[in-house]
Amino acid sequence: MTIKLYNTASRRKEIFEPLEPGRVGMYVCGVTVYDLCHIGHARSAIVFDVLSRYLRARGFEVTYVRNFTDVDDKIIERAREMGRDPGDIAREYIRAFHEDMARLGVAPADHEPKATEHIDGMIRMIRTLMEKGFAYEVDGDVFYSIEAFRDYGALSGRKMEDLQAGSRVAVDAKKKNPHDFALWKAAKPGEPRWESPWGPGRPGWHMECSVMSSHFLGNTFDIHGGGRDLLFPHHENERAQSIAANGGGFARYWVHNGFVTVDSEKMSKSLGNFLTIRDALETYHPEVLRLFLLSKHYRTPLDFSREAVMDLQAGLLRIYRTLQRLEERIGSPKTDQDPTGALRNPAEGTFPADFVGVMDDDLNTAAAVGLLFEKVREINRLMDEGVSKELLEKERDDLMAAASVLGILRESPRDFELGLAEAAGRLDAGKIEDMIRQRAEARKARDWKTADAIRDRLKEMGVILEDGPGGTTWRPDV
Repeated sequence: MTIKLYNTASRRKEIFEPLEPGRVGMYVCGVTVYDLCHIGHARSAIVFDVLSRYLRARGFEVTYVRNFTDVDDKIIERAREMGRDPGDIAREYIRAFHEDMARLGVAPADHEPKATEHIDGMIRMIRTLMEKGFAYEVDGDVFYSIEAFRDYGALSGRKMEDLQAGSRVAVDAKKKNPHDFALWKAAKPGEPRWESPWGPGRPGWHMECSVMSSHFLGNTFDIHGGGRDLLFPHHENERAQSIAANGGGFARYWVHNGFVTVDSEKMSKSLGNFLTIRDALETYHPEVLRLFLLSKHYRTPLDFSREAVMDLQAGLLRIYRTLQRLEERIGSPKTDQDPTGALRNPAEGTFPADFVGVMDDDLNTAAAVGLLFEKVREINRLMDEGVSKELLEKERDDLMAAASVLGILRESPRDFELGLAEAAGRLDAGKIEDMIRQRAEARKARDWKTADAIRDRLKEMGVILEDGPGGTTWRPDV
């Protein structure tokens, strides 16, 4: 089986062949840390988390780099509004990013560099670009000359004449061409600054990714990823300055995920539909949100609506209830084995082979999610037929191999149902436990009227009690 990825640079699917057999270098543009992340950020993070997981499941050794932009106009402006230090703002939102990603099951990248950690490398690259005639300095600012790079626009498909005709960029008399972009910005009063050959200042946004990707992965590496919104100008500019400075090929495969809209409209604070990850997690279970963001092909637009998310929630609940039924029938799954082992060399015609087939085809998570639901229906049928424990164990292992790549089914069935109820704001676990203790005391005192009243109240709250030899357990009625 052969992995294919859609390469934005060539505008077609290509067979994925890494520079070094068995090893993959992947760089993904991270977030600018001036605010909480929204669900568009979540989609990008989850897509490339799954790509990393899948490549590893298929036997590749992956080096995954995802950066933080921790010095930028937006951070400086937010700090000014709040009367705080820009560095403190950046650190606060980096912590928030990690907290949000952990809840969504997004694993940390192998390297998570910050722009401010690589200023020296950026200064060296800017000096190289000036020496080669691709950049020029004016009053402490350094600009990249797009006309000096003949291949400018090749990644995004934009032609130089189209840029000129459709120009809406702000006028800057310092630039030779309106679309020349800043490599170094002269310091303004009160802004973060570093010393450079052109005076105190800070790097332009595009410069950081060129330097950090080459630092960790070399001048030419396998995959560069990010949201579709970064294609132009950010990735176009990254590519231009990197190839000009290093003379290499830079990224060989460019992978971009599609936009997220909310109720068919682009997210905007002015429209009141700007949905942060934390807003979404107030209402939806993290795995439900994750599965929803994988339910369409990563390159297609995805419209966020409550109805669509709740449909996925119902499906995920069915999967968890099947896992509960399996556990009652054959016991708990083993925890001392590689959950993705079934995907290494799957036999033709099996579920693992089908899963690998759709994931090999440009990471088609939409089709993969459909296969999971089909597999769950098959497992329920097999349990109804009373097949052997060995067969059911194999079926469960296959299901969990796929789920591990997608980053779902990480909880016990009971914990998932409890999480659903808590996300919906229906249940308070501490209060429920107190009421169960009160009921146990009433039963011990043979106060059956009080015990029954507590049970009825819990039922009204959506709690199902199960009395057994070991005491009383409970689960949400979802």
